[in-house]
Amino acid sequence: MICVDIGKCTGCKRCETACAFFHTQRVSNHLARIKVLNLYEIGIDSPVVCQQCEERFCLKNCPTEALSIGSLGEIVVNMDICSLCFNCEDACPIGAIQLYKEKVIVCNLCSGDPECIKACTEKALSLSLDEKHSSLVSFKDASKNYTPSEKRFAFIKKQGIELRKKWMDNLA
Repeated sequence: MICVDIGKCTGCKRCETACAFFHTQRVSNHLARIKVLNLYEIGIDSPVVCQQCEERFCLKNCPTEALSIGSLGEIVVNMDICSLCFNCEDACPIGAIQLYKEKVIVCNLCSGDPECIKACTEKALSLSLDEKHSSLVSFKDASKNYTPSEKRFAFIKKQGIELRKKWMDNLA
């Protein structure tokens, strides 16, 4: 999984640009599998990317079984059988999977050599194939009626508030 050190991210979006270009040869944040958010009101910038959660909500909600787990733990999409039903997008509690122009956009770890990590000059991103998959149950109910972008915002805001509190506690 791609691990994010939210304290190091500057919000430059190099990771987002590198991801989109690598996968589509175009630069568009809509085509990136990693989405950077700038939360100016709390002074936090951070990307959202598939956390390969232990629940795998997206897989459980796919009626055609177009989603599977790859050898690196990544979500693999079979567009030949995908019905574009939006169930996977709705199921992801952090907005890390999204449908755009009849295509499912989700991190595939670039076969183990993620372009986003190579593009991050701040070293805010790293790859861990041994990392324990986190649970996203706490986000599931809270983000039930949110759009993917609202889910990403809520996910980063919660992490950002926790980080800000930690910073303030260290100052005290």
